[in-house]
Amino acid sequence: MGTETESRSVAGSEISANDRTRLERAFSIPRGRFLLGIPVALLILLWSAGGVGFDFLKLGQGSLNMVDFLGRLIPPDFSKISTILELLLETLQMAIVGTVLGVVFSLLMAFCSASNIAPSWLYYPSRWVMNVIRAVPDLVFALMFVSAVGLGPFAGILAMTLGSVGSIGKIFAEAMEAVDKGPVVAMQAVGASKRQVVQYGILPQAAAPLVSYTLLLFEGNVRGATILGLVGAGGIGLELTTAMRMYDYGHLSAIIICIIVLVTIIDQGSALIRRRIT
Repeated sequence: MGTETESRSVAGSEISANDRTRLERAFSIPRGRFLLGIPVALLILLWSAGGVGFDFLKLGQGSLNMVDFLGRLIPPDFSKISTILELLLETLQMAIVGTVLGVVFSLLMAFCSASNIAPSWLYYPSRWVMNVIRAVPDLVFALMFVSAVGLGPFAGILAMTLGSVGSIGKIFAEAMEAVDKGPVVAMQAVGASKRQVVQYGILPQAAAPLVSYTLLLFEGNVRGATILGLVGAGGIGLELTTAMRMYDYGHLSAIIICIIVLVTIIDQGSALIRRRIT
């Protein structure tokens, strides 16, 4: 009995020592190449800030103008609340449809661009297509679809769907590539087909991050729909732009408050779903 207690205490001291060594290593002095990288990173940051005219002094001088602009937003004017809620509902509907379509096409692209699933002849073209889509701003897609199908939310949904493929498709593919290879190798060793490996070995492991990224995409699409409205692609963005151009600051403030409330509700709902799946 005493020997067992002693062995447990020895094992506990060994674990504590290992943990202490790991913690000490985490705060050890960085290597030389890391120390060399710090001034290089600072030089790049200073070079970039100088190139774009980043100036804290100018920001301080313009702070009074910012305070004046914010003061004009008070008090908010909710006299057109029915119009705001109707356009917010349209924005939400656009985000829902765009997210669903975007996830479907993103999953298809992810299967084609995950290195542990797709062959090389399919992997590289798929990655290239997603890079091209990701490089084009969503507003360009919105303008393209507005010219094709006319003004309205349908053009915004199409732009949102295509933009999602470039961004979330890459993340889906990387989530599938990051799964534990053990179950995949075991299934391949017993003769499982490619479909069975994907269905039972990869997707169950990647399900949680895929759902989390889908919720993140939905949140982004709600905010993105407000921007797409600037070019007539539906949503509340057009009403927001009109209020700014007409200097109707009370109406503008009411729109901003309603957007903040909607985004907050969606964010809290997404957080609740994430806690349940993790």
